[in-house]
Amino acid sequence: MDLFSQNSLPNILPFDGTVHYYGKIFSQEQSTDYFDKLFHHIEWRHDEAVLYGKHYVTKRKVAWYGDSPFEYRYSGTTKQALPWTPALKELKAIVEAKSGNIFNSCLLNLYHEGSEGMAWHSDGEKMLGDDPIVTSLTFGAERKFSFKHKTTKQTVSLILENGSLLVMREGSQKNWLHRLPPTKKVTRPRISLTFRRIIE
Repeated sequence: MDLFSQNSLPNILPFDGTVHYYGKIFSQEQSTDYFDKLFHHIEWRHDEAVLYGKHYVTKRKVAWYGDSPFEYRYSGTTKQALPWTPALKELKAIVEAKSGNIFNSCLLNLYHEGSEGMAWHSDGEKMLGDDPIVTSLTFGAERKFSFKHKTTKQTVSLILENGSLLVMREGSQKNWLHRLPPTKKVTRPRISLTFRRIIE
């Protein structure tokens, strides 16, 4: 699938935004190969956040890569972008070709098993612009992914498969929250790559 055929994809959101799920864009062998490269060669660090004056360190690990040493600020913390690895450069090119968008940075998350998740949030930092497009690549364990409208509270969920691509487009960050809910059913790790464009 390429950007010319993405219009045939159904919109996951019922209104006020566009989210396209491309499904698996990599074979099982490719997905396993990329997972291994990312797991062993990314500079993972435990995520940190400052909420209501308290400092938290998560079980989940993160990493931040980009075209230049961008600073990425969220949850009261600042991260410095690292230079792309060969595998990340490959994945960036594939995601750009599939989505029809150009990205200059990537935030990676490593969830060791199902108890590690992500609370409701939107990617609305000023450095991403007024209405950012954010993609999500999944390698490893399949996980449920949910959206919740900021006003109506309506929710929509789907399963992100190993080797799959999700693209959150216009309106999806302004009008919707998203999360990765924890689950006891998943015992294997998952790596997500969220490509985005920093506005300098």
